[in-house]
Amino acid sequence: MSTTRTLLSLLLACLCCACGVDQTLRKADKLWQIGEYADAAAAYRKVYQQLPTKEKARKGAVSLQMARCYNRLNATPRALAAYQTGLRYGQPTLHDRLTFARLLLKAGQYQNAARAFEALKDSLPTDPLWRNGLLSAQQAAAWKAQKSHYRVKPMTSFNSPQADYAPMLLPGDATQLYFTSSRKTALGNELNGVTGTKSCDIFFTQQNDKGTWSRPEPMAGAVNSAYEDGACTFSPDGQTMYFTRCTTHPSQPRYAQVWTAQRHDATWSNPQPLRLSRDTLATFAHPAVSPDSKWLYFVSDLPGGQGGLDLWRAQLTPTGIGFIENLGTPINTPGNEMFPTFRANGDLYFSSDGHPGLGGLDLFCATFKPHHEIEISRLPVPVNSSADDFGMTFEGRHMRGFFASNRNDARGYDHLYRFECPDVTQTIQGWVYERDGYELPQAQVYLVGNDGTNEKLSVRSNGAFTKVVKPGVDYLLLATCDGFLNHQEALHIDTIDSAKVYALQFPLASIQAPVLIDNIFYAFDKATLLPQSTAALDQLVTLLNENPHVTIELSAHCDDRGSAAYNQRLSQQRAENVVRYLVAHGIRADRLTAVGYGKSKPKIVPPKLTERYPWLKAGDVLSETFIASLEKAQQAVCNQLNRRTEFRVLRTTYGLFDAQGKPKESATKPTNKHANTNAPEIAF
Repeated sequence: MSTTRTLLSLLLACLCCACGVDQTLRKADKLWQIGEYADAAAAYRKVYQQLPTKEKARKGAVSLQMARCYNRLNATPRALAAYQTGLRYGQPTLHDRLTFARLLLKAGQYQNAARAFEALKDSLPTDPLWRNGLLSAQQAAAWKAQKSHYRVKPMTSFNSPQADYAPMLLPGDATQLYFTSSRKTALGNELNGVTGTKSCDIFFTQQNDKGTWSRPEPMAGAVNSAYEDGACTFSPDGQTMYFTRCTTHPSQPRYAQVWTAQRHDATWSNPQPLRLSRDTLATFAHPAVSPDSKWLYFVSDLPGGQGGLDLWRAQLTPTGIGFIENLGTPINTPGNEMFPTFRANGDLYFSSDGHPGLGGLDLFCATFKPHHEIEISRLPVPVNSSADDFGMTFEGRHMRGFFASNRNDARGYDHLYRFECPDVTQTIQGWVYERDGYELPQAQVYLVGNDGTNEKLSVRSNGAFTKVVKPGVDYLLLATCDGFLNHQEALHIDTIDSAKVYALQFPLASIQAPVLIDNIFYAFDKATLLPQSTAALDQLVTLLNENPHVTIELSAHCDDRGSAAYNQRLSQQRAENVVRYLVAHGIRADRLTAVGYGKSKPKIVPPKLTERYPWLKAGDVLSETFIASLEKAQQAVCNQLNRRTEFRVLRTTYGLFDAQGKPKESATKPTNKHANTNAPEIAF
């Protein structure tokens, strides 16, 4: 009888235990359905602990549900542990296995992640999340090793032990920072069933003149509530605030909404919900206003997206919200795109776990190009990490500000970080001067680029100019000055992440005086051009092509040794050989006149030459008599200066007029699509 009572007691205990487990499981499932993930995870954990070890399949199923909750809570270590049990004993879906691989990526376990993705190759061969995940696992280690100029540091002065995220600087005032936090000083006393922490509020901190930030306090007024409030943004004028609010319901899922408030003096009005769509079952969160105030960008899971959470935008009109549209590809992916923000230059920053990255949410920049093209680039380490990195805000046009990340926090809590990237500038430094002479401050320089740049640059008193240019752009620069021929330089700016200076020289040839052609070499006592002359001759070809309406006299000169007749004949042959070279390289013969002067026109010393030879004076004529009065070494220098090849401009109207002296029609039509109406023509 005693034995029977004992067996009945054990049976009743097992039945009660089973009933308790089933009741807790039903409660956990209900909490999961309404989005109370923290409470649901605790309930599933209780069920798992109460289930007998032999019920492996059931324990595996509960572990999978627990892992899904931890994943929603960003508790990556706990999610991975629960998934490992669930994958071993349960019946995971393909989505579970893909999520597990993505969590390994987020944990920085790139080799394990690659193996987990490879195991899904036959099951998900065309899935973009699988494809991008495998690529990320294979390349992330190399991406993390790449160096960048960014500097990142945690804001220990006002981060809390709880979650701090979604920083936002007030437009026009980088000393006022708003952010979202679940710290102890947030309003309300109850813990949030979704996160297991207090409901978030919007906090405010201000930087003083010494650079110290004040103790963060909840925003005054009615913006904060007992619900989840956060992820705020402002209109460019700072007069309108948009933020996200998640209300609660005991039996229904939580849906985020965008709310708005207006600034009145130093206070904010009572916030009102912003109706972005008639769909009442969709999420609307993370608002951001475009720099031109025409669009409100937000995050939503509305139908018609790419999958997961997408970036959308709504037209802002004087009467309210206009039409809304999905940003589409290449911004959105089947994964999640979240936390859009803008830099003052119009670049859109957002976070995504669908694009190839280092794991979790990575920060990306969308640059809007001409012809509706969008260029997507991932920000480098140390801004991005294998954890979640999101919510950038900028100090005006500077590449510095704040963002949030849950790196180095095993609980998955987010914290605020400050980032800075020193300006990496590419600069052109140019000098405009007269050939064989001094600087030309009266010159003008025109700059055009294949990105649409069209500018006139100022030349300083020393003939120099400076211009900051963009990487990856092809530029043409044209220097002009009254009384001189134009000089043009082409330049491609490298796409590099370090500062670089491009030094350019613009020696302008005079129209009024003969111009020396340096580095023209002939065989001794012959008219044959030596190969070393090619570079100088090619430069002359370029100069004539850049000045197509110019005709020149090409002259050769000899020193005073030898007879006048011999020197005359030799110099004429040399001049003709230069002309032949120019004609062979595309210069029309009727633009060129070859003249050999022998020794009949000794060189006149220009002022600049006296810097190299102080024993000469400007205006000295290097005649036989003058040379004879010098020392032998100086005589050799003068003889060398007399042996020269020069050109002189004869006309600047070649090809502009017809036989009757009337301007040709082609000469009056502009051909340069980039041309400034006051600038010479420059064509790519």
